[in-house]
Amino acid sequence: MLLIALLACPLLAAGLAAPGILARASVARAGAALSGLAFLLSIVLAGRVLAGGVVSFGPEEFLRADGLSAVLLLVVTGVGFVALWFGEGGARPPAAGAEGGAEPGRRYHALAGLFLFTMLLAITVNNVGVMWVAIEATTIATAFLIGLHRSKAALEASWKYILIGSVGIALAFVGTVLAYFNFVQRVGGTPYALHWTVLSRVAVLLDPDVTRLAFVFVLVGYGTKAGLAPMHTWLPDAHSEAPAPISAMMSGSLLAVALYAILRFKVVVDACLGTAFTDRMLMLTALLTLAVAALLLTRQANYKRLLAYSSVEHMGLMCLGSALGTAGVIAALLHALSHAAAKSMTILLAGAIRDRYGTTSLASVRGLLRVMPWTGALFAAGILALLGLPPAGLFLSEMLLLRAGFTAGRTWVMGIVLTLLAMIFVAILTHLNRMLYGEPPEGTSRGDQPGRLLPLGLNLAVLIVLGLWIPGPLARLLGRAAEIFAP
Repeated sequence: MLLIALLACPLLAAGLAAPGILARASVARAGAALSGLAFLLSIVLAGRVLAGGVVSFGPEEFLRADGLSAVLLLVVTGVGFVALWFGEGGARPPAAGAEGGAEPGRRYHALAGLFLFTMLLAITVNNVGVMWVAIEATTIATAFLIGLHRSKAALEASWKYILIGSVGIALAFVGTVLAYFNFVQRVGGTPYALHWTVLSRVAVLLDPDVTRLAFVFVLVGYGTKAGLAPMHTWLPDAHSEAPAPISAMMSGSLLAVALYAILRFKVVVDACLGTAFTDRMLMLTALLTLAVAALLLTRQANYKRLLAYSSVEHMGLMCLGSALGTAGVIAALLHALSHAAAKSMTILLAGAIRDRYGTTSLASVRGLLRVMPWTGALFAAGILALLGLPPAGLFLSEMLLLRAGFTAGRTWVMGIVLTLLAMIFVAILTHLNRMLYGEPPEGTSRGDQPGRLLPLGLNLAVLIVLGLWIPGPLARLLGRAAEIFAP
């Protein structure tokens, strides 16, 4: 019943946003409270996984959470809690040129609850087909959220997201269908044939060639949702136009959920073919993703797009870690936790900066530390954390990832990665320095809202703790997740 309660929290939040049930201010508080409850339930579930290995519900474990699911649940619910606590997001007045004057607050909270629900379902359901439906449903919910204020730029970004995301999810569907018919042809009609647990048990009987082809479709399809190059092109537009809390949830958790789907297929494919094929595919994709991010970050003029391309970079690092054995998987999952904390914090702060300066242009934001001292300091801390500087958790995860690569004998790959990371470091640090200092534009009001920044203390605490010390229970949970990928 723990899994049912977890899924019920965002669904209830979405239902309470319906007109005539609660006042809008109460809807916002209820959404934040229920997302907080979901986060607490995820922590309890992680403890149950550590104690018993798997938490399940329904016939043939229809809902199922193991170590990998538990880590992703912490990511999704943690980011959702902070994002919905930080601010309503949808209550921001429509941008200049927006069409339609309808107050979008209730619609925002209903869609945000559905978005959170679909992500949670994708990482707790044991069925490949239902997981595909859940990830497709995230596209529907977020597309409406991206175009919430109906400005021309927002609607263009929403349509681009729908078109590219739909192509990607269609390719993932082809991979899923190939996997199913491969199973039926080689094993025969078996109940629950699309359950991960069933597929993993019979993977050695599957046709190798069809399995390879299925994984290619899955990697390209779900890689589109994960922001992996060259299928990443929707991400900068969508993230620059979405309300800041939704953008934080997309970067901090949705991309990781899409990578989760790839990793689940990797387990099945590895059982059939060995690890060499999937590792090679993931490694090449990761290097391409990092190269694209490095090139685009050097000549960026929009700080929200800058953060979007930073997400592309970090998804490349997680993809790379997934190709480096169990040590690499541990580093990738630790990176996912730290990236979720750092990226959601910086994107939420970027939303506050946009509200104050009225622009997302890097050239127009100057003197941030003078205009918004606390916001500027936290924004700088988040960017430095994303660059992998100690004592942030991303420093530790990147060091573990590099060690896993060198230990695995991938010296030339790690050399390329270090070169690309150096390029990214210089580019982002240069942009940050220009934002923090200089003369602010005339007429820019000064001062922070300290109370609004309070929820970001959770992000900062996570980053510092994971940079200095990995708590024992978390280390064991990461070990449980990595065991799934052991040959």
